[in-house]
Amino acid sequence: MKKHSVVIVEDHILLSQAISSLVDSFDDFEVLYLCNNGKELLTKLKTPKNVPQIILMDVNMPILNGIEATQIIHKEYPQVNVIALSVEENDAVIIKMLKAGAKGYLLKDVEKTVLEEALKEVIKHGYYHTKEVSSILINSLYDDSSSTVQLKEREIEFIKHVCSELTYKEISEKMFLSPKTIDGYRDTLFQKLNIKNRVGLVLY
Repeated sequence: MKKHSVVIVEDHILLSQAISSLVDSFDDFEVLYLCNNGKELLTKLKTPKNVPQIILMDVNMPILNGIEATQIIHKEYPQVNVIALSVEENDAVIIKMLKAGAKGYLLKDVEKTVLEEALKEVIKHGYYHTKEVSSILINSLYDDSSSTVQLKEREIEFIKHVCSELTYKEISEKMFLSPKTIDGYRDTLFQKLNIKNRVGLVLY
């Protein structure tokens, strides 16, 4: 069975090698290569065979940090899943990293089993959030006033479908509505609930 490819971006060499050995010990994953900073990573990614499925990204690095690198990757390589692996526990930093396009945020002292679960979940569902990060996300995605928002029955039905693995196109078919109408539901709910993306809808 083909393993899922992972790249590690970390400026501390010993730690980078240790994480690499850990990821390589997982049955479903293998490390393609290691990078010291975001700039080195972006240079590597220009070669198609160097584009991985997942990048484990440190936040604080010289030359080009994790937030800046993630923003560029999210725009230029949308198929690549970035998971932050950092010592930073600051809420603002976590939010910045997730807004930049990271699909998960883990602390470096995380258990081995949690790291493996995060990798698997990102491959399967496209994101992974610990309870702590989910709590931070919820607080940032909408204010207290959104809890009193009145939702229409069809909007609630739409949100339930959003929580599944269905694409927006599949949701439109299931609800017997046009894709354009579904886009309208989505945009209206984003505005009503003061949220930015599908993850926000799922958390709500």
